[in-house]
Amino acid sequence: MRLLLVEDDAMIGESVRTGLQQDGFAVDWVQDGRAAELALETNPYDMLLLDLGLPRKGGLEVLASLRRRGDSIPVLILTARDAVADRVKGLDAGADDYLVKPFDLEELAARVRALLRRRSGRADPVVQVGNLIINPATHEVSLDGKSIALSAREFAVIHALAARPGVVRSEEHTSELQSP
Repeated sequence: MRLLLVEDDAMIGESVRTGLQQDGFAVDWVQDGRAAELALETNPYDMLLLDLGLPRKGGLEVLASLRRRGDSIPVLILTARDAVADRVKGLDAGADDYLVKPFDLEELAARVRALLRRRSGRADPVVQVGNLIINPATHEVSLDGKSIALSAREFAVIHALAARPGVVRSEEHTSELQSP
């Protein structure tokens, strides 16, 4: 799954990108609102991770323009703004979830998986296609009840294909899936 991270703090951005890549996600990272809009217009993403306090164009403005043009990409706000009014404003503006900094990378990865699962219309985190069972939380894969050891890249590719059966994935898309 390909994610766009919009975060202007270099230390946080690098940590989040690395953590999510280790969890099998392909992560593009930009550091301002205008770069985010350009990336969203030119690349297909499965999810947007959006800071609010961004240079050049604020996160809420990016979110508003995204929703105005009818884009339903899941959006998870990552911000230091912790007031209830800020959370309500972000969710009412069209965000699907809101996480206050500092946060645990495991919780972030779990929220990302949950939002992606909901987007594909599944409640169960385990993906099953025939006798193939994939657990994205534990990175376990089994076929006919037998465990299969996969590299992080192999897991990312098989999960991307199985999570949305029937959806054609280009070679370019699967090659973007990065191993940690």
